Amino acid sequence: MAQRPAVLVIAGSDSSGGAGLARDVRTLEAMGADALCALTAVTAQTDARVLGVHPVPAEHVRLQIEAAFAARTIGAVKIGMLAGRETVEAVADALRSAPGVPVVLDPVLRASSGGVLLEDAGCERLRARLLPLTSLLTPNLPEAAWLTGDVPDPDPDAARIIGWAQRLLADGARAVLIKGGHAAGREAADVLVRPGAEPLWLSGPRLAASRRGTGCALASAIAAALAAGAGLPEACRRGRAHVRALLEEAGASAGGPEQPSR
Repeated sequence: MAQRPAVLVIAGSDSSGGAGLARDVRTLEAMGADALCALTAVTAQTDARVLGVHPVPAEHVRLQIEAAFAARTIGAVKIGMLAGRETVEAVADALRSAPGVPVVLDPVLRASSGGVLLEDAGCERLRARLLPLTSLLTPNLPEAAWLTGDVPDPDPDAARIIGWAQRLLADGARAVLIKGGHAAGREAADVLVRPGAEPLWLSGPRLAASRRGTGCALASAIAAALAAGAGLPEACRRGRAHVRALLEEAGASAGGPEQPSR
């Protein structure tokens, strides 16, 4: 029997279980991939607020990554919460020894409740050290603005969104998928931007549902698809389909209209 593809998840825990490492592992299992894990931080949080963040020492994060690569052939890497500048540096150092492995970076800068999860110095090092190692960056609209030094816009037009993506490509990312779940309108549209290719808009009807951890789920599902050999556009489509199923399930359970969350 063939071994399932393996994805290394580098992320923090969420004590509520809605996002972070717990969501990543559940997503990879649903997508038919095995999860290897490097824990970056332990958080205490609810749907409403972040109560505390305890970073794992950066050296131990690096050792976890090295151990994962020694244990299995890694088909893709998914990066989520990094917690601080030293952790960003450790992750970048560790991944430089694994060229050719697709890296999906979900830039977890703030929690859904608004708590800051990566400080300004960490964001600066993320742009300088990790973007050049990233196969796909998956920011939502506010994160794309923050990463480019712009002011978040609740409903940016297509030109502004593409401009953010182009600036992130110039910083070193090989592709950018900007998620449109925070925008207004009847359609929820993400856009995949790559050098030398026309922007690829992926859209569908906006669902009246909310679920924490959809950003984690999308990035992990894309990483699982890449590890299984899918091309980038197809991997993004599979990731969106997985998140849509989560939102449909949440909408059926809630029975009322809400706004999509991160």
